Amino acid sequence: MTTGTALRFPAGFLWGVATSSFQIEGATHEDGRGASIWDTFSATRGKVDGGGTGDPACDHYHRYGEDVELLADLGLAAYRFSVAWPRVQPDGRGPVERRGLDFYDRLLDRLLDKGIEPVATLYHWDLPQALEDAGGWPNRDTAHRFAEYAALVHARFADRVRMWTTLNEPWCSAFLGYCSGIHAPGRQDPVAALKAAHHLLLGHGLAMRALRAQAPSDHQLSIVLNLSPVLAEDPSAGEAVRKVDGLQNRFFLDPVFGRGYPADVLADTAWLGDWQRVVADGDLDLIATPLDWYGINYYSPVRVSLADEPLAVTPGNLPGLRGVRMLEPRGQLTGFGWEQNADAFHTLLRRLGRDYPGVPMIVTENGSAFPDLISPQGTVEDPERSGYLVDHLRAVHRAVDAGVDVRGYLAWSLLDNFEWAAGYGQRFGLVHVDFETQRRTIKDSGRLFARIAAENELPV
Repeated sequence: MTTGTALRFPAGFLWGVATSSFQIEGATHEDGRGASIWDTFSATRGKVDGGGTGDPACDHYHRYGEDVELLADLGLAAYRFSVAWPRVQPDGRGPVERRGLDFYDRLLDRLLDKGIEPVATLYHWDLPQALEDAGGWPNRDTAHRFAEYAALVHARFADRVRMWTTLNEPWCSAFLGYCSGIHAPGRQDPVAALKAAHHLLLGHGLAMRALRAQAPSDHQLSIVLNLSPVLAEDPSAGEAVRKVDGLQNRFFLDPVFGRGYPADVLADTAWLGDWQRVVADGDLDLIATPLDWYGINYYSPVRVSLADEPLAVTPGNLPGLRGVRMLEPRGQLTGFGWEQNADAFHTLLRRLGRDYPGVPMIVTENGSAFPDLISPQGTVEDPERSGYLVDHLRAVHRAVDAGVDVRGYLAWSLLDNFEWAAGYGQRFGLVHVDFETQRRTIKDSGRLFARIAAENELPV
């Protein structure tokens, strides 16, 4: 709603920030933590820009108290974090590592002392290396191991965590990890990628069933999907849009919402072989276990056109894609080279509200990487990030005003961090981190976001 000169969000709109364990914690060899696929991948020469690894990252394992104080200083109501599976079960199965659980105990207690709602993600890409050695996500057993781990973590923290997410961005885990190989574990096998995608979703379903069986009635269970609108300038490129949208978005949305895998995507990928044999009776019912809400991660749209040869394999992240050209982004770009397009974000939210109604959404990640300018006074000026933030929040507000059930917005990210294969060269944080000294400085964008959250409104 628009009131006077401000765009107000609904009462109770949830404001917060997000992080992930491997990107900030560091301490990868402490207190019994096992190796993850990202430890192995980042230690492999040439895989990460600049040769960086996840240690020390932001040293959050030791500095969590300071980081919770930053959240309190910003006045934010919610903090989305992830639990590191290899910190809890070093080999991905068997007994828990008490010291790992104790760390999250300390973090949760500090958050609750400050009145900050914890939003726990059970899997943000850091698969224990021992499970990858046993086959990884293309192996059906990994889904069962994940459900066991999820139930263990939930049982330990159910008294303090009300909002739970099973998986973060299974598209990335499956397709970047097993198709293009630009993320851990670095495999390039499109059939394995499709199997991994199914087993990730199966793991979500098995975990949902396990958590539903033991969760108090006020617990909210969710999954987080990264979604991208698919754009084409040529009206004749509708077939390219359909194909990419199928693998980018509908392949994950449809089964989660009880529709099974899209028939057109199954047909498009059939030339790879009968990978669909991994889908067993009952799997789709598990994957469709009802959600209390679902998370949307959005950064940029995808642009496509038809290729000259309909059967030419399209290189890149989407397994089995043929006959499509992936185009360069247009207009203003972020420091990462991603297209800034708040209108596409608005269109995505409207589409989700129309095509997948009945389940609330929370924007669980949205943000931008830009170089920071540190003034002589030590402040961090980042007007481009502030502009991106306001533009995308306006897109959210327009969607809410149109009746889309968006319940909150969690900015990515609290801290500059280890940005996966991009290493430490891309800064997404609302808080600047000097990686040499670990000194934290709230950026101008962070102060702006704090004011928006406190007032629950945007300037027109």
